[in-house]
Amino acid sequence: MKFCPACGNSTIMSIPDGDNRERQVCEHCDTIHYQNPNNVVGCLLEWEGKVLLCKRGIEPRYGYWTLPAGFMENQETTMEGAAREAREEANATAVDLRLFGVYNLPRISQVYIMFVGKLKNGFAEVGEESLEVGLYAEADIPWDDLAFPIVVESLKRYFEDRPNHRVHFADITGRPGTDIKITRY
Repeated sequence: MKFCPACGNSTIMSIPDGDNRERQVCEHCDTIHYQNPNNVVGCLLEWEGKVLLCKRGIEPRYGYWTLPAGFMENQETTMEGAAREAREEANATAVDLRLFGVYNLPRISQVYIMFVGKLKNGFAEVGEESLEVGLYAEADIPWDDLAFPIVVESLKRYFEDRPNHRVHFADITGRPGTDIKITRY
């Protein structure tokens, strides 16, 4: 950010009085512009022992498989956002959602809040952000073509824990393809 949204003057990086880290601060009106992590919400939808996956039709990771998930919108709950993402990506209706996992990705300032639930009537079809959708048994998951470490982690925990589905917490650090580290709690 180069200019203050409040007054239009330039901003600088500095540590405000009483704070402990650098923030964008307006040199004119002294407004402090905080930047906070983005919440990503998604769901792992099951039907007759299989899970719904979507092949991404957008960047990043175009053409790779993922769970329905995306950035939370203002004025929606986490569960509403997860259900919305299932509708957008797979024209799917999520039912009986419950919390599955909370994953911190500090390197990219994101927090993933994942839910598990049922895919209503087993119905899904290509949505506006997907190239393909499908229901996959564990043995058929395209493990080498999954889009993000969070997808791999969620699916592994899902299949390990089935049918108990305890709530999972983890920090995922490092860069994909190099030094990913997962610390589970």
